[in-house]
Amino acid sequence: MITSLILICLIAFGGMALTYLVVDDEAFMWRLAAGSIIGSAFFGLIGFCLALAVGLTPVVVGVSVVLTAAPLVLLTQKGIGGNFRHDWAKAKGKFQGGTLKRFEGFAYYAFFFVLFWFFFDQAMYETAQGIFTGGSQNLGDLPFHLGAIYSFTDGNNFPPQNPSFAGARFSYPFIADFLTACFMKFGVEVRDAMFVQNVTWAFSLVIVLERFTVKLTGSKLAGRIAPFLLIFSGGLGFAGFFKDYWAGTKGFWDLLWALPRDYTIGDNYRWGNSMVVLFITQRSLLLGMPLTVMVLGYLWRVFATGDEAHADSGSVVDPHEKKCKKSKKGEHETAVESGYSPLLKPLFVGLLAGTLPLIHLHSLAVLFVVTGFLFIIKPKSWQTWAAFGVGVSAVAIPELLWTMSGTATETSKFIGWNFGWDKREDNIVWFWVKNTGLMIPVIVAGLYLLLTGPKDDSEKKAYGDGFVNLPKGRGVTLALFYVPFFFIFIVSNIVKLAPWEWDNIKVLIYWFIGSIPLIAYAIAWAWNQGIVLKAAVAGVILVLTLGGVLDVWRTASGQIKAKVFDSDAIKIADKIKQKVPADALFLNAPTYNSAVVLSGRRSFMRYSGHLSSHGIDYASRERDTSMIYGGGAMADVFLRDDNIEYVLISPEERNSATLQAKDELFAKYPVVAESGQYKVYKIK
Repeated sequence: MITSLILICLIAFGGMALTYLVVDDEAFMWRLAAGSIIGSAFFGLIGFCLALAVGLTPVVVGVSVVLTAAPLVLLTQKGIGGNFRHDWAKAKGKFQGGTLKRFEGFAYYAFFFVLFWFFFDQAMYETAQGIFTGGSQNLGDLPFHLGAIYSFTDGNNFPPQNPSFAGARFSYPFIADFLTACFMKFGVEVRDAMFVQNVTWAFSLVIVLERFTVKLTGSKLAGRIAPFLLIFSGGLGFAGFFKDYWAGTKGFWDLLWALPRDYTIGDNYRWGNSMVVLFITQRSLLLGMPLTVMVLGYLWRVFATGDEAHADSGSVVDPHEKKCKKSKKGEHETAVESGYSPLLKPLFVGLLAGTLPLIHLHSLAVLFVVTGFLFIIKPKSWQTWAAFGVGVSAVAIPELLWTMSGTATETSKFIGWNFGWDKREDNIVWFWVKNTGLMIPVIVAGLYLLLTGPKDDSEKKAYGDGFVNLPKGRGVTLALFYVPFFFIFIVSNIVKLAPWEWDNIKVLIYWFIGSIPLIAYAIAWAWNQGIVLKAAVAGVILVLTLGGVLDVWRTASGQIKAKVFDSDAIKIADKIKQKVPADALFLNAPTYNSAVVLSGRRSFMRYSGHLSSHGIDYASRERDTSMIYGGGAMADVFLRDDNIEYVLISPEERNSATLQAKDELFAKYPVVAESGQYKVYKIK
């Protein structure tokens, strides 16, 4: 754990130094959070490029850490170094004194940190019985990520082949898992590496989203509300909790400690809670989302000002912050004042966004849509948009070309008409009402407030103390900024953007991200109107988050104990690592939790659900697998033609209705590893 913390700190501080090239008005905490994401993105890309050349070794990881931390030399420059010292002094000052305001701020961030600690502690844990997960939706995703991680650490998978479909390019965005593999090369256990990274990225997302909302709305209260809306997202499924309570025999608290199911995802509810269905299962999104929100924040500043040279004024700050910023610039130079071209900022942000194809491709697609709309709406900033585009293209195009060459993914399977997303038999209006509760009505209220906002100072007073109002005309600008997010919502309800229609959530979640500032703005406005609306606001927040609170609590409290691998699977995987070449090709049952996953070796075919969701046609391999395990007359021919080197026989293969594997059919081959009911036969 200590090694993980040291590595994540070095990466974060290197990335933090780079933030001074882009923004001049952010606090130290935001810079450190952004730095952990920027550093992770660049560390992953640097390490991967080096590993392609010489393999993944501790030396490669060490060099990558040094290169990622190298931007710290920027802090020795007069202007940037002065800004850093100013930010550091201001950050230390916030911990001095015991005011209620400072305690509230500390408690706010401490709450999320503790929550993430307990929640992600359940992502994976090991007992004497095997490897378990406490995530209800993580049963298939955990072994998928472990398969990718171990393929890097123990399978010498460079250039990466798909470990679940050997011979094809690994086109899934794998940088998050590669980062875990890098930590492991420094002696960190896989669970500890994933845990530290997950907690760090999730906490960074909270800080980045909070500041993004403040930038857009001008409301610190809205900023504080925003992370709660994302972390505890959910619809009306909480009604099922009360139904379970009234229909059951358990008391209220007993039921809370033994929740029978998730309330935001299931047959009747498809939106799901972001923590339960996305962040614990899709580690790529957990890294890609805060990066994308940072880029969106920058695009907002450019869009709001229309002038890169003054992009930092795209935020709304209170008079005290303005005074501090003015004083700060009086003492120290900004990046632009130090002689850097104003176009360096959009170029650098573009380079950062360009890393997304290997981190989370759907996030890049969202940025493409948003940037296109913003350029059409305000084309006069064409030089800034062009510099941003050049930066993105310089990194993203080579990555895309590389991932597309040799891939088994059929892109034609990713696009198709599909009205109503995953509504099934529901009426589309009712589907969205029950899945999102009051979310859409509150979005409309937020837009109304933006477009009708206060006309003069007397009306501004009605917003209440502590609520920073938007400057004149900013409401319309923010409403226009929301247009591409609304477009994403419409398209996602008409077109299937992935082979499995539910995977549209990877794009739809950004409609929600774009909507959160509007929702938070409306709630913050209502909170400042008086005691009656305060009560209404409490009810609205309860409806928006109760389902998510229940599901997050169910995971964080350790109520779910789903076994992924038994102890013999772990033992046979260790023996495979010792006795089987790293690049060996295995035949195993097409299931998500084959013991081969833990060995890092490639599989002829694994879980069909994963393969189909990635647009891979696996039918011929599925047929060959059945023929070989069935012991048909052509079994030996298929073994030879498919170049199978090792065959695993385990309870999965024996108990499968389609395989029904029998050990005697492979008795002519030597057994190279055995543990309990697991046997590995050497074919070649």
